[in-house]
Amino acid sequence: MFEQPVIAFENVTKTFGNVHAVVDNNLAVKAGEFLSILGPSGCGKTTSLRMMAGFEQPSSGAVSIQGQNMTGVPAFLRPVNMVFQHYALFPHLNVADNVSYGLRQRRPKPADAELAKSVADALEMVRLSGYEKRRSYELSGGQQQRVALARALINRPAVLLLDEPLAALDRKLRREMQIELQNLQRNLGITFLLVTHDQEEALSMSDRVCVMREGRIVQIGSPRELYDKPINSYVAGFVGKANFFVGPKADTVLCVRPELLEISATRKTLPQGLADAFDVTVLNRIFLGEHTEYLVRHESLGDFTVLSPRKSEHASGVFDIGDKAAVGWHKSAAQILTTT
Repeated sequence: MFEQPVIAFENVTKTFGNVHAVVDNNLAVKAGEFLSILGPSGCGKTTSLRMMAGFEQPSSGAVSIQGQNMTGVPAFLRPVNMVFQHYALFPHLNVADNVSYGLRQRRPKPADAELAKSVADALEMVRLSGYEKRRSYELSGGQQQRVALARALINRPAVLLLDEPLAALDRKLRREMQIELQNLQRNLGITFLLVTHDQEEALSMSDRVCVMREGRIVQIGSPRELYDKPINSYVAGFVGKANFFVGPKADTVLCVRPELLEISATRKTLPQGLADAFDVTVLNRIFLGEHTEYLVRHESLGDFTVLSPRKSEHASGVFDIGDKAAVGWHKSAAQILTTT
């Protein structure tokens, strides 16, 4: 039996004057899943999120939450909460008052003891017990983000909407918070819907990823499905790194992921069973710890990227700029994709 989606878009379009921000999209968000909307700036992902939250209304089509049409329903009456990119904490309030703000707006207002317990539970949920009296400016970026999460989760919404909440954090802290968000979502069982332009963030955190382009949904699938079976070159190029070569037909390209390429000093020292092998010149080398990224040039194929794992370098060696090398790939590594 088909399970009713917790959020559904039915032919949703949103225009601002002559600008089509979202164009005729259909989307079904499953209850309890972690779904990311991924795309570049201006693709319509944040507008989609704002229509779910109730901050924008669709120009046409319908947005439903838990089977109910949300047309005209204001944000404060929807069973969703939103965490913004810059957290939107109240600087004049301490942590406890920031977290309890939404509950204190209810009528009738919960009793003080009930509020205190709810705040304590929410802060324990995000590992900030004991921070009740701190001001937002006394917190680190990661702690501010946890306060914003606690404030959103204290009402136990059906869906938590996350608008690039990790963008302001440094790389190490962002990775830590990605893991925390995943654990929090699994423990609570609440549907999380994340908007991001960071492909690594979307792939590492999500059950499914929705890729958008110019207001339209291009492809929806699990991170592995999008990475291994992209519908076209746009998805392949946006979800991970990819090399594109001229395809066998007009409007097609041959796509090979850089980590699926083999590199060695000569063709003879390449692994056996490769479908293709080419002599190249190394143009650039970037050491990235767990692997080395080479930019190489072939006289016909042009410039492309090879990722060589550290353990492979014991056999293949390390190449310097200007070195000659050989590159090849197995038949299973190449995909023929359309460019539209």
